Order: sequence, then structure tokens, then C-alpha cells
Amino acid sequence: MNQKPAFLNRTLSEWFSSLPVFALLILTLVIGTGEMIHGQLLRMGENMFGDPDSGVQYFMLRADPVAPDCNPDAVVDATAPAAAVGPVDDIDALFADEPVDMDAQRQSMEKANELCREKLSMYKKINEHLTDKVKAFRKVETTFFGIFRFGTENRSLLLLMMVAIAAVTTTLGLHHIALRPPKDRTDFRVYSVAMIIANSVLVYSSLFYILEVQNKSGVEVDRPYINWIWVALFSVLALVSVKQLIFPPKDAPAGGSIGKALLSIPLFAFMAIGAGTSFITSGHHAGLAIYLGQMMELSGVFLNLALYIWAGMLLKQTRVVDLFLDIIRPWKLSPEMLTWVILFVAAFPTAYTGASGIFVIAAGAVIYREVLAAGARRQYALAATAMSGSLGVVLAPCLLIVVIAALNKQVTTQVLYGWGIWVFLMTSTLFLIVSQMMRKQKVQIERPSIALPASARALGPVSPYIVLTLVVVYFYKFVLDTKLDEFTAPMMLPIILLAIVIFDKLRRHEPRMPELPHTPGHSERRIGLEESVRMATNDTIGHIGALILLMALSVAVGGTIERSGIMEAVPHTFGNIWLALTLLMALLVFVGMVMDPFGAVILVTATVAPVAYNNGIHPVHFWMIVLTAFELGYLSPPVALNQLLARQVVGEKEMEEADAEVRHLSFYYRYERWILPLIVMVPALLLVVYGGAFIDFDYKGTGFFNWLPHFRLP
Repeated sequence: MNQKPAFLNRTLSEWFSSLPVFALLILTLVIGTGEMIHGQLLRMGENMFGDPDSGVQYFMLRADPVAPDCNPDAVVDATAPAAAVGPVDDIDALFADEPVDMDAQRQSMEKANELCREKLSMYKKINEHLTDKVKAFRKVETTFFGIFRFGTENRSLLLLMMVAIAAVTTTLGLHHIALRPPKDRTDFRVYSVAMIIANSVLVYSSLFYILEVQNKSGVEVDRPYINWIWVALFSVLALVSVKQLIFPPKDAPAGGSIGKALLSIPLFAFMAIGAGTSFITSGHHAGLAIYLGQMMELSGVFLNLALYIWAGMLLKQTRVVDLFLDIIRPWKLSPEMLTWVILFVAAFPTAYTGASGIFVIAAGAVIYREVLAAGARRQYALAATAMSGSLGVVLAPCLLIVVIAALNKQVTTQVLYGWGIWVFLMTSTLFLIVSQMMRKQKVQIERPSIALPASARALGPVSPYIVLTLVVVYFYKFVLDTKLDEFTAPMMLPIILLAIVIFDKLRRHEPRMPELPHTPGHSERRIGLEESVRMATNDTIGHIGALILLMALSVAVGGTIERSGIMEAVPHTFGNIWLALTLLMALLVFVGMVMDPFGAVILVTATVAPVAYNNGIHPVHFWMIVLTAFELGYLSPPVALNQLLARQVVGEKEMEEADAEVRHLSFYYRYERWILPLIVMVPALLLVVYGGAFIDFDYKGTGFFNWLPHFRLP
């Protein structure tokens, strides 16, 4: 949606969406890194102001001490008899003749006086240590702690504010994810009507929850305003869609068909209408609102996902991907071999961006153009672009595996990452084999004597980015005592990417090496630092509004499947592990095809996982099946999220040219972008499902060999 600059060369959207979301993202970073930073501040305070000789520690100086109210010189007359205070009951009479131990009473009082003197002495010492430097330092430390504590206690509110701003912006810009974007007036009308119905259903469910469940439960609700924010948000989205229905885009051509227009309905609307109808007809009117509440319970996960999206969009503003591809270009690889190298390398940043299609958004356009420039078919390049965001789902520090381990105590992230390496090696090898079988030209590679020097020279421009990344990582390790892993990656990656963006924009761009051919994917972004961060935040808003709402509704769809009784129809025991593996595989593929992976994990944890365990399927084996099935689901219709994201980044014009290029060819080449991923991932899934039955997942070697396959009979 194009807008004219309104104030200081910024659009209204940037003032009212980009700036607040940027502030919320920064606050989320502060909160996420708050614990480690606050721990270091406490350690600094102890080292700077603690006094072991006097016994004063920094935690005693964090607030002004309160003077003890005791009397160190209190004296008791131990010889005075106890005064009679009234009749003595039977129990007291048992002890009435017991003599009073005057010495013990005197010693007790003397001990109390001694403790009082120690308290007064410590009070005096603390006051003596409360210098202006201590007060200045503790002001910084306690202020930071207050911000950190506020954010930690209000994560759900921060997430909801971020999602609300992003959802309104995404709806205004018609940027929700759909099977095809709206083009003509019929498309826009159907799109708007579906959004009106979807948001109205969400408003109804949220109001019903507040009025009939929350208010009548008699239980005090923590942060009741959260549900009213949902009502306000969906009401605004419905009103925006009403306006868009009345005033469709002026440049939209007239005409269109209802059949194609139905494909333009956002997946968010499909899920809201479908799940809402199912809940309401079954009498569970508050169902959608309840499952939106589950999103709030997982606010930490979704905030981490928002940070991953921001990191991906910051990566998009740099030349990093282009410069790394400069290392590969001198070898002049065939399209198939080049694609395999790109997919193999791309799996690692995919894992570091949450494995939710963010890498496709960030680097998909560059990958597509690079594969295309190597001589590949457009359909093949589209398949490669979609798969670049899928293979890394089993690698560390993928956020999806963190969620699995958090919800399932039978597995750990370490074990799943360890076995995931083997699944990744298998799927990437299968892609290499399949793509070589489908190639139309002979294998080619430049002579090492020519390619090696050129690649070595290409390492020069890349090396500063590697050094900068290591500097940030080691700063966290040695200064903040925090290593980069699956738990800290959401906080550290945006910092790393911000540092890279700053370096990239302040650095003088070096001229391209003459021996490296120019490709459309290599563009030198000469915009400034502030504009780069602002553009990255703008892109982040669109994806937060589209992806996180889609994930929230995916959880609701999982709820309808759970309540439908379909899962209850699955026997708890099959009596045959092969039958159990086959049926569960088919079920998991279906779930992966229609649901977002995060919502699917919640559903599978509650319903399918216990069935697998009851049938003797090892938990690690089961979750490897789930992850591989989800990889297949990312790439398979009817949703195929990564295919949709690939379509977004390459543009509709390129999609039309890709279809026109192969219209006269055989069925496989006309639909290669769909078929190629399937003929790679289906055999991979079968190998994981049935081959995994022969592996002893409890086998423990040493070091890396902990995850070495150890075969046994099932």
C-alpha cells in the first residue's frame, strides 16, 4: 500500500506502526537479555562495592537500610517473680510447679542484646558504604531490574500490542497469506467479505468468553483487559475490511471468477471461519477465544519468533547472502549442483531463523535469481527457493524443537538436534540424487586452478562479517557469561544482525570483482542505516501480522480436530508396530499439510504422542517422524506455507513467466516446483519412519557418537 510521506519524510503507517513495533522489539530484546545483564550488574556491584572485611555485600546496598527498632541495652530483672494473671487452666497447671530457669532467661536476653548490637553495627556500616557512587550505580541497576521485571510480568501484553499493530497494518495493506493474491474486483470483494465474517466470528467468540465465561465464573481473572484488547482488535480489522469492501483498489480490473476468488481468501480467514463454525455449532461459543488465550500462555515463544523474523528482515538489508554466494560462483556449477550447495548451506541460517519460512522471506529472492542465473528452469528455481526454508527444521537451534522439548519431557533438545543431523544429511543427499537424475545437461565444474583463487579472493569481503559475528558471540560469552544456543539465539541474532547492518552501511562498498559475473540477485543497497532498519521493521510488521495470527488460528484448528473425536478414533494400541507407524505417519502428514507447525506440535503432543508411546515407538523416533512430516507439509498442498512465501518473494510476474515457460512440456516440468520437493521428502519420510524402527535410540557412544545409528531388530 503506497502512502505519501506525512511528516519528516515518514508515512503515517511508519509513525503509527513501525516506530511502536521497533520500540516493542527493542524492549523484547532488553527483557530477553535482561536476566544475563542484570546478573552481571549484580556481580559488578559486588566486586566494586562489596567489603568482605566488614561483611557488607552489594545486595545490602541496593536500598536504604531501615534502622533496627531494638534496644541493645535492655535489662530484665531475673529475680522478680512472675505476676499472677488469673485462673490457671488444667493444661497450664501441669507446668505450674516447674521452676523458672533464671540463668537461661538472662542468657536469652543477653543474646538478644548482642544480636541487636550486631544489627546496629551493620546498619552503621551499610550507611558508611552508601556513597554517591553506590547510589548512582544502584540507580542504574534497579532501574534496569524494574524494566526487566515489568517486561517479564507483561510478556503477553507486549506480544498482543505487537500483534495488534502488525495485524491492522497487514490488513490495511492486504498482505495476509493466501493461496493466490487478489487481482480483480471479484477477488477483492470475496477477500473482504471473508475477512469481515472471520473477524466478526472472532469478536463474537471473544465477547461470549468475557460475558458468559469470564464474568460468571466467580474467579478473579488475571489481566482481564487482554480479552477486551482482542475484541477491539478484531472489531477494527472487521471495520477495515468493510471499508475495503466498499472501496476496492481503484486499479483493480473489473470481472473475475468466484472460483479463483475463493483462492484469494486469506488462510487466516479460512481457519477463523472454519474453526469458529465448528465451535459454535457444537455449543462451544468461546472456543476461539480460549485458544487465543493459549497463544498468550506461549507468549515467550511467539516473541522469540518475532525476533527471528526481525533478524531475517535485517539480514535481507545486508549484502551477506550475496557475498557468500560470491565464494561459490567461480566454480560455475551446474544448476543442480549449485542448488544442492545452496540448500545445504542455507539449512543452517534457516535453523537460526526459527525454521518457519523466515529464511525464504529474507534470502529467497537472491537464491531464486542465483539458481536461475546458473541456467536452471524457473520451476526448478522455485522448488529450490521453497526448500531452502525447510531442510534446517531438524538442526540446532530450531525454535520448533525447543517447543517440542518444552512440551514433552520424554525428549531433550540435545537429543533431537543430535539425531536431526542424520535426518538433514539424508534429506540433502536425497535432493542431490533426485536433482541429478532430473538434470538435462551434463555435470560441470570449473577447474580448481581457476576457481580456488577466485573463491579465496571472495573470502576477503566476507571475512569482516564473520569476525563481527564472532566478536558479538564472544562478547556475550565472556562479558555476559552467555553462550549462543537454542535458548539465547532469539536474543543474540538480532544484535548480531544489527551490528552487521551498521557495519554494512558504514562500510565503503568495494567494487565487484571483474571475474565474477553480475547477477540480478547481487544488488548493492546504498540506502542509509536508519532507512535500512526502518525498512527491515516495516517488513517485519507485515510478517508478524500474517504469520503469528495464522499460527494462533492454527492452534484453534488443532482444537477443532481434537474436539471432533478424530483422534479418539485412533486406537491406543495397534498390536503391530508397523501398522502403528504407517497410520501415524499418514495422520502426521495430514496434520502437517493443513496446520502451522507450532499449532500442530501442541495438537500432536496432546493427542498423537501418547498413542505412539503406547505402541512401543521410541519418543525420539516419533519426533523425528513428526519433524520430517512437517518438512513435507511445508512443501505440500493444500497450504504449502513455504511455497506461498516463495511466491511472495519472487513476485506474481515471475510466477506467470514460470508457468508460461513450461506450458508446452510434460506434466512433471509443468508442476516441477510441487513435484520435486515431494519426490525428495516422501522417500525421506519413509526412511525415517521404517528405517528408524531398526535404530536403537537409547544407544550411547562418546561425544559425537552419542548419535551414531546403532541398529537392532524391532
